[in-house]
Amino acid sequence: MNKRRTKYEIYAEILEAVLRRGPLPITRIAYGAGLPVDRAKRAVQFLVSKGLLKEENIGDMKVYILTKRGGELLEALKVIRKYMS
Repeated sequence: MNKRRTKYEIYAEILEAVLRRGPLPITRIAYGAGLPVDRAKRAVQFLVSKGLLKEENIGDMKVYILTKRGGELLEALKVIRKYMS
């Protein structure tokens, strides 16, 4: 049976993808987190609004970068996940 992910698990997967691969465009984030692009856009915009990701333009491409605060949240989520399993 397919287990649904919580929004926090999805946020963590997005942050993890950006941490592993560096600045990424939305399509690569969607691919890395296993999401359709439209859902990834909504989640990324939420993370940007909370200061966990930063939006930058590199040439004509919009990319997203992990902030210090985003890295701290990712570490906290890893600790919580460890204790919950």
